[in-house]
Amino acid sequence: MRLQHINPHPLLKGYIEKMWVFESSGRVPTDDMKLVVPNGLIKLVIPFRNGLSGKMEDGWFHLSKEHSITLIGIADIPAIVESEKDCKAGTIGVEFSPQGAYRFFHFRQSEIKNQIHPLTDILGNIAKQLEAEITNTESINGKVLLLQQFLHKLFLRHEADNIFDYCVQKIKSTKGKTTISDLEKETGYSSRWLHMKFIDRVGISPKNLSSIIRFQQYYQTLATNHGMVFMKKDFYSYYYDQSHFIKEFKRFTGLSPVRFENANNDFGKIFYRD
Repeated sequence: MRLQHINPHPLLKGYIEKMWVFESSGRVPTDDMKLVVPNGLIKLVIPFRNGLSGKMEDGWFHLSKEHSITLIGIADIPAIVESEKDCKAGTIGVEFSPQGAYRFFHFRQSEIKNQIHPLTDILGNIAKQLEAEITNTESINGKVLLLQQFLHKLFLRHEADNIFDYCVQKIKSTKGKTTISDLEKETGYSSRWLHMKFIDRVGISPKNLSSIIRFQQYYQTLATNHGMVFMKKDFYSYYYDQSHFIKEFKRFTGLSPVRFENANNDFGKIFYRD
């Protein structure tokens, strides 16, 4: 398995969190969980070699055929990802920052929460045209360039929501420890207004996003290091107690910390490594 990180267009930095090309010589080994956990980011994927399937924990399933473009809504449950065939595979991925997706996709983000959809179902003919152009372009770099140009055009169509952007950045900068009360005091907007804004532009509530960002502090450490990392005293900075932490961890992975530590999930962890 190989993951290559790509620098987004300078104008899109801050709105696109990650952009990458994943390649493998075949299916991920059967003993790998192939588990993708929530990270608070809406995703766009293009399997340019081999198809790609995704199954959410609640049963939602979608198979993306080769060169089809798929939009994956923000998730607060884990998913299993698998190549369609046991042969060479390649996928281009874009992960939009929590405050970024609404600048590209102008619909209520909660409508696709924990769901996977063909981009053509959402954007229609312009997505079909992009699929055709990417299919007819041989090089990976050429495919990436077409995608970046497409996203740049979408981005320019929608103005920024500065209050909302500030709230998301506050949650991110405090690693999920900012409360809705804090945001009310700092912005002057009610909790109801903030909740509705997040449901519309992110797809989940500020509290739910904060929970995912807190969980990511530990998952990122686990993905980039070996050995148990959970029982350090600093988790009390993010959780009420150990049982609270374990409950949240099981919610986002489907497993307890100990069971997860003993399982193989090299596929899911590769997206956190440089």
